[in-house]
This record gives sequence, C-alpha cells and structure tokens, in this order.
Amino acid sequence: MNNVRALVFTGYGLNCDNETAYALTLAGADAHRVHINTLIHGSVNLIDFQIMVFGGGFSWGDDHGAGVVQAVRMKTNLGDKILEFIDAGNLVIGICNGFQTLVNLGLLPGFDHDYTRRSVALTFNDCGNFRDDWVTLKVVPESPCIFTRGIDRLELPVRHGEGKFYADPTTIRRLIDDNQVVLRYAMPDGGPADLRFPFNPNGSVHDIAGICDPSGRVFGLMPHPEAFNHWTNHPDWTRIKEKKKRRQSEAESGCTVGIQLFKNATEYVSNRL
Repeated sequence: MNNVRALVFTGYGLNCDNETAYALTLAGADAHRVHINTLIHGSVNLIDFQIMVFGGGFSWGDDHGAGVVQAVRMKTNLGDKILEFIDAGNLVIGICNGFQTLVNLGLLPGFDHDYTRRSVALTFNDCGNFRDDWVTLKVVPESPCIFTRGIDRLELPVRHGEGKFYADPTTIRRLIDDNQVVLRYAMPDGGPADLRFPFNPNGSVHDIAGICDPSGRVFGLMPHPEAFNHWTNHPDWTRIKEKKKRRQSEAESGCTVGIQLFKNATEYVSNRL
C-alpha cells in the first residue's frame, strides 16, 4: 500500500507530526511531513496525495482560539484546493487541534456537502483546565466513517483544553439523525458516559468525541489515535500483559486500534487506486 500518499501538516506550533507520520507509515502509507508554507507556496501539490492530516497542535499557540488562525490562513490560501481535494474522493482527518481547524474551516460537519459553513464548535473544557488522560470511546456503528470501520470500542489519549463539542440542539439532532456522530466518550465497560467526568473529559454534549461528513471521508476527533501506535503506549500495558500471562493467553500482537484506524484509511485508498 506504499502507493497511498499521506500529507501530514507541520509548522507554527503543530507538534504531533512525527508520531502521526510514523503511525501512517505503520499503517502502510507513504507519509510526508509538509510545512504549511510549502503547500501555500506551491512547491508541494495537494493533488499528489490521497490522505490529508490536520494533526495535533497547538497551531499558532491557539491564539484567538484553538485552530482559528490555522483555519483562516489555510482557507485564505488553500481553500479552493482543499475543496477540490475532497471533491476528488480523498480522505481528510483532523486530530485534536486538527479537528478544531476542520470545524473552523467549515469542512465539518459538511451538511449537504457544503464544506464552507461553520455550524459547530469546540470550546473550553467544562472542568476548566487542560486534560491529559486516556478515555474509552464507543464507535457509532451506523456511521459511514471510513476510518472506524470494523472498530467497536477503543481507548485513546486526550490532551486538550478546548475539547468540548457544542452546537445548537437542531444541529446536534441532525448530526445524530444523519449518523454523522462517529465516536462518543464512554465508561470503561463501553456504556454511555452521560457527561460523567472524567469519562467525558470536557463536557461535550451527547458525549460526542468525533464526527464525520455525510460521505464518511472527512473525519474529526479530539482523542489521539497516532499516540497509540504500540501496545506499550497504553498506561496499563504491564497489567494487561500480566493478566494475559496468568491466564496463559497470547500477549498483545499485531497493530493497535490506533494504527487500525489509519490502516482503514490506507486500505480504502488502496482499493480505489
């Protein structure tokens, strides 16, 4: 699948580009870390890629709000090219600060395939401080999201201060009815978090942790799948290993659920190519 080319943005405070590119490489993609200015100046062309990743921040130091400056800069200089990229059937994922940028750009939720109108927000955590923790997530099975196919439940880290998903009740209702809610914060057993802290770490309405556009090709989430690229990334990995040893079961092997999320993307693109 090394014919699948993925672009990972770097520059101006973005600080998860190395691990994101590494995760994509493990998933079978030919990953390239590309500075935002390089794309704006035209020495690298978006048309040469099939996956575009808006990674974790904090772009421009979250000045004027998380993802705001990055969204303005990119919409001003690359807006039409980004829309063409989506229209061509390619994949876009925004992680944490990248999710905030997608929302500010209007790429999500993309109602009626309108990728220019902002209608949802990611704002300050209800707890009033930055959260750095691991959370349990439940995948909404009816979602068309390409990235979460075949995944039911997953654990990933969060690290954000502005992760509360919010919108007016009509917009939330439409997201739910159109199956555009992809991930919800959950209890450790997979049951609904129902806004209980710290299982819902930020107060997101309806426990929403990630959404997609109607096609399932544009996806945004607050947790970091790239940060679970090896089993030993999990904070309980030694306990899990010991439990399996005592039960005489096989140790964890194969890709993590974080890598599986990216692998779903590379396989989708590979099949199209």
